[in-house]
Amino acid sequence: MKYAIKVAYDGTDYRGWQNQKNGISVQSVLEDAARQAFGEKINIVASGRTDSGVHAAGQVCHFSADISVPAEKVADALNFRLPADVCVLRSAAVPEGFDSNRSAKKKTYCYRMYCARREHPLKSRFAVAVPPRPDVALMQKGAALYCGEHDFKAYCASGSAVKTTVRTVYSAEVATGFSRGSEDILFTVCGGGFLYNMVRTMAGTLLYLGLGRISLEDVSRSLTEGDRSLVGKTMPAKGLTLESVEYSPDPFT
Repeated sequence: MKYAIKVAYDGTDYRGWQNQKNGISVQSVLEDAARQAFGEKINIVASGRTDSGVHAAGQVCHFSADISVPAEKVADALNFRLPADVCVLRSAAVPEGFDSNRSAKKKTYCYRMYCARREHPLKSRFAVAVPPRPDVALMQKGAALYCGEHDFKAYCASGSAVKTTVRTVYSAEVATGFSRGSEDILFTVCGGGFLYNMVRTMAGTLLYLGLGRISLEDVSRSLTEGDRSLVGKTMPAKGLTLESVEYSPDPFT
């Protein structure tokens, strides 16, 4: 039988999602928990690979196994054997044709920053301090330029082996709030798929825009000319969270 699980994790101490020879991964701890729980070696496939240090609030995975545990109880069986920084939120039986990666329709990421001269110990694990305060209104205008189908060649890490750098962004927004004495800046983007380091570079570009280091015209040109010099830096991994993955139909309802 095939199962889908929704997983949340703090990626700080992991070498990303995928199994690695030089460090522990989220996939490895999940597969180890599954082996202990179900007594067999199980391959767990995710909707996509998150990089080292990146977090997830709603990563979706699938695996096949011949087990007697009710589908809704699979989450509990795994959580009993997982470390505190990884948790299976939901579990469900799914059709054999379901594939957490190929069946995904949309993915939503959020990059978190906060305006502060010094890092706050209760915020810095999941967000990046950015002094001085950028022009948020300008960042919002820049984010709107990402919506639609564009060639994101300038936002792709060098050496990435992909067939095309064209991607579709359904929404891209910058919002603010206040917590623990400082202003938070959240860049949230939803798309059909993303290139390696694409969201972190988009966040860095909007930050540079807000700080006056590049212009709106530069952002627009980066999408038509593919020139890496027109965009900002790739932001640190710790500020990025995979918020959700959408399917039709939803495997958990």
